[in-house]
Amino acid sequence: MVPSSPRWSGSDAALRAVQVAFDVETQVIDAVRYAALQNRLSPSDQIRKILGLPVTSKPVRPRLTVTLSDDDYVLLAERFGVPLGDKRKIKEALHEALINFAKKKFKVTM
Repeated sequence: MVPSSPRWSGSDAALRAVQVAFDVETQVIDAVRYAALQNRLSPSDQIRKILGLPVTSKPVRPRLTVTLSDDDYVLLAERFGVPLGDKRKIKEALHEALINFAKKKFKVTM
């Protein structure tokens, strides 16, 4: 085995960590996700909390992600009446659509 550089020695423990997947009922998955949402934790951190393990995650900027294909951009440009080549404008329209969804769903003011 090649000795690791001192620069990378801090990541040795992370490299030895093993991800564990759980095949459980949908209700269990929903309960964990809901608790994570309520506690503003990731599902992984919520599982660690449930199991009594330390939760060391740093708070992260809240964000939602979605993967969009070229075909998706065509559909969205048409839906929002935005030029297809203006991905920034499309992203702004998506942002506004998500805010409007939240306002209707939770009757919040933003």
